[in-house]
Amino acid sequence: VQLQASGGGLVQAGDSLRLSCAASGQTFRSYAVGWFRQAPGKEREFVAAINWSGRSMNYADSVKGRFTISRDDAKNTVYLQMNSLKPEDTAVYYCAARFTSGTIVALSEYSYWGQGTLVTVSS
Repeated sequence: VQLQASGGGLVQAGDSLRLSCAASGQTFRSYAVGWFRQAPGKEREFVAAINWSGRSMNYADSVKGRFTISRDDAKNTVYLQMNSLKPEDTAVYYCAARFTSGTIVALSEYSYWGQGTLVTVSS
């Protein structure tokens, strides 16, 4: 499966953005999907994950209450709605997928990665 992340941009603190992760090559229906981010000079970190059915989600503490992950399998797309953005959310955001039923937090457990999309939040 090929993943394409999009939706990044330059916004001000407090604004919202919605990132999209579109899959091609195969149906997304049976894949767990996660979002990760990497800020300059830092390691890639977990942001949010959703299981294959969309009924189980997991969030990093730093984004709980502000970010929402969701999926639309009819569109083969997973979304990350980001509200109340902060300067510390500035990073390149990546989506990842694995053919499994669970919700995956660990970066190393994902099989497929998309290219990143840059989110810049100004203060």
